[in-house]
Amino acid sequence: MIRTGNEYIESIRDGREVFINGEKVADVPTHPMFKPIVDIRARIYDLQHETPTRPFMTYTDSGEDFSVGLRLPYRQADWWDKRRAANAVFREIGGVVTRVGDETVGEMWSLFDGQDVLNEVDPQFSENIRKHIDTVVRMDPFHVSANTDPKGDRSKPPQEQDPDMLLHVVKETDQGIIVRGAKFETAAPYANQAFTKPTIANWGNAAYSDYAVGFICRLSSPGIKMVCRTGFAGRAPADDYPLSNGFDEIDSLVIFDNVLIPWEDVLFYRHTRAAAFIRATLHRYSAFAFVQRSLGFADMMIGAALFNVRQTGLDKQPAVQEKLAQLAVYREGINAHLTAAVTLAEESPGGLLMPNQSLLYTGRVHACSHCHEMMHIARELCGGQICVTPDAACFADDETAPWMRKYYTINKVWDSDDRRKLLVFARDLLNSDYAGHRLTFQLFAQSPPFAHLGAVYRNFGWDGPLDFVKNAAGLSDTVEAGKPFDDWFGSEPYPVQPE
Repeated sequence: MIRTGNEYIESIRDGREVFINGEKVADVPTHPMFKPIVDIRARIYDLQHETPTRPFMTYTDSGEDFSVGLRLPYRQADWWDKRRAANAVFREIGGVVTRVGDETVGEMWSLFDGQDVLNEVDPQFSENIRKHIDTVVRMDPFHVSANTDPKGDRSKPPQEQDPDMLLHVVKETDQGIIVRGAKFETAAPYANQAFTKPTIANWGNAAYSDYAVGFICRLSSPGIKMVCRTGFAGRAPADDYPLSNGFDEIDSLVIFDNVLIPWEDVLFYRHTRAAAFIRATLHRYSAFAFVQRSLGFADMMIGAALFNVRQTGLDKQPAVQEKLAQLAVYREGINAHLTAAVTLAEESPGGLLMPNQSLLYTGRVHACSHCHEMMHIARELCGGQICVTPDAACFADDETAPWMRKYYTINKVWDSDDRRKLLVFARDLLNSDYAGHRLTFQLFAQSPPFAHLGAVYRNFGWDGPLDFVKNAAGLSDTVEAGKPFDDWFGSEPYPVQPE
């Protein structure tokens, strides 16, 4: 049941309480700060129906079409299909969006792998996760993920301060659990539902804790209020800030004011082991989509920088080529990790095919930890004009337009209008408030850097190097090594990526 864009838009006209800039939003789809990104999400839904893109965006099962992005991965081909679908979206919308559903649904697949953990508490919880995964595939909702709490004083456990600083259960009823607290969530104001779960925090050392809770939240539920940061759309003309006005994904503080979560939507509750499991494996699948979006951002930086040096005739200089090569190395490093993670994919505990975890997580560290350096290199290659160029109105004004044409026309190929468009695109990509927001988001969107490295530590194959050095150094048999190096490295030919 793939939805249309109009069906999605109508689905978020459900009485939800959303606030931005000190006002209560009457209609999210038409509000000027939400409309651009809502229109993009609606466009993605429509791409699933249109003839040129439908083959990339959907798959058929039992005579019915479903979204490729929401499909459970069982084969390598499923991952190549997801990658092609995301690339088709980027090309169609002319940019990169991060929180549009297909990159967050994978977090539920991680809990699908942990059904044995859920069964320790209540077999109904593992049944709930299976039902919700099936519902997502069948009903095609805009599904996001709620992780980060306000946290308060992190030197204290939540029990020793305002308990609402971390989302927690305050009451059980026959209908479900009542929760209080708050979560920060990108895209919640215009999404249908969120997988809500504990963040990286001390929810208590006891085996059971009211803070160790995970559930599917219907974002129109009574008691939910969303207070959003100011959007970038509309602050300045779109001709001067095309990305700010088109691709801003609004973040919100989602407040749970005694919200009822029906039992059928509860995925785990009062079980710290389940909470620890989901935090440790949360990005087992979703990191793939996140890193792929980093690849798209790298392509945007390369394209903007390369166009500029070619416009100005600097692309033949060795120093310029060296910096372009650094951008290429960054880009291809991301590409290599994504490709290898699928090529050497592993079966998950739940029988799914997960990207090779060590390669996926090291790819994420590579993409995120070097992003700021690559942005600075791209700034250098774009030059100082991205921060001093007059606005579009000066290029159109009768009195100033002749000067703009004179000083911004480069040759017969690159006239002043194309020159201005490239410079404002690069400015919005690299220098604007929106660019700074994206950089911080890139750093923290899938948890902070220490957690990225922690995931690498937990998933890297330490046994192989230990065994290699044990043999090379001639260490005694009493020294504990690991799996034989040949087993760790792999002796079978690597599978070839399909066309």
